[in-house]
Amino acid sequence: MEALTQTNYAIDTFYFLVCGALVMWMAAGFAMLESGLVRSKNTTEILTKNVALYAISCLMYLVCGYAIMYGGGYFLDGIMATGVADAAAGLTEDDAYYAPASDFFFQVVFVATAMSIVSGAVAERMKLWAFLAFAVVMTGFIYPMEGSWTWGGNAVFGLFELNFSDFAGSGIVHMAGAAAALAGVILLGARKGKYGANGEVNAIPGANLPLATLGTFILWMGWFGFNGGSVLKLADVESANAVAVVFLNTNTAAAGGAVAALITARLLFRKADLTMMLNGALAGLVAITAEPSTPTPLLATVFGAIAGVIVVFSILALDKMKIDDPVGAISVHGVVGLFGLLIVPITNDGASFLGQIGGALTIFIWVFVTSLIVWGILKAVMGIRVTEEEEYEGVDIAECGMDAYPEFTGSAK
Repeated sequence: MEALTQTNYAIDTFYFLVCGALVMWMAAGFAMLESGLVRSKNTTEILTKNVALYAISCLMYLVCGYAIMYGGGYFLDGIMATGVADAAAGLTEDDAYYAPASDFFFQVVFVATAMSIVSGAVAERMKLWAFLAFAVVMTGFIYPMEGSWTWGGNAVFGLFELNFSDFAGSGIVHMAGAAAALAGVILLGARKGKYGANGEVNAIPGANLPLATLGTFILWMGWFGFNGGSVLKLADVESANAVAVVFLNTNTAAAGGAVAALITARLLFRKADLTMMLNGALAGLVAITAEPSTPTPLLATVFGAIAGVIVVFSILALDKMKIDDPVGAISVHGVVGLFGLLIVPITNDGASFLGQIGGALTIFIWVFVTSLIVWGILKAVMGIRVTEEEEYEGVDIAECGMDAYPEFTGSAK
């Protein structure tokens, strides 16, 4: 029995690490998606932000984020102080089913995902160092605090008594990232030329739609680790079946979202809008993330399709409100993240609508208000927006001193 338990422990730990690596690969997806949807003169800066925010997330979660979120877990001289049993301590069937370090690794890539959502929404006009300063606070304090109230078990406002449930983070990760992004966008303002004096919305096309498409497929692939890893284990029949269902529902929700968004765009614009379809696929993924284990595949497809429709109208509505989000991140991760939370009780009788609403309000209010305060302090101390001239020339040169495509912009020597 001990040998079997240790084998299961090894399998579960390996599965957890592989899923964490898949989620880490989503960082590449965000980088490609965002660099494809911004103008070429802002590509280097958006790539710099995505690499830097991932590194900052890893360091801040290591230093203090994990400890805040889970009440005392941190690395010190190679030892992790958690309540999870050490593999060398002699496992029993009642012990944890994965190695302590794998839990940290899986959690830290979720933190980076939340911060990546902010990056695209504030693209093309935010100062690089102001963004990175915010990333320190977001990943080291703001996200871990709301995580401690939900996944960490230190519930506030009776969330668990109200049966709040968020399987893999539609609210805890995605809506939180969108709330931080919304606060930043409100203080930052729109890009020059995005909105006309008479209220018209001017399209600012991205520079590289093949990259945006590649980024979407990378995110789609990485999402199997995001949702599948949240089952937490694999090495028994029940868990293996649960993982298979989660993978299937994740995939079909994305497919439903992509098709529904494409059809919706065709009906509204008389064109097959690629960017709307890409956001539709991501919307389907965000929606199913709150509960991918209990819907039937058909219902998961329906949920994804509804999310695909919602995201199209949300993007249009935010533009009418003059909330400038170059990549649609607030709609995809925020509006649809809320939708994902609200549909959980339809298939999971362990959740309640009141609990889902309470959880959503707790997450949004905390992240939005604290983010607004941090962005406001940064705006007062160092400024958060580049100058009008720097925005016109592109933040690549102003912030990074190099072009992403020098052969095409005349910067090559």
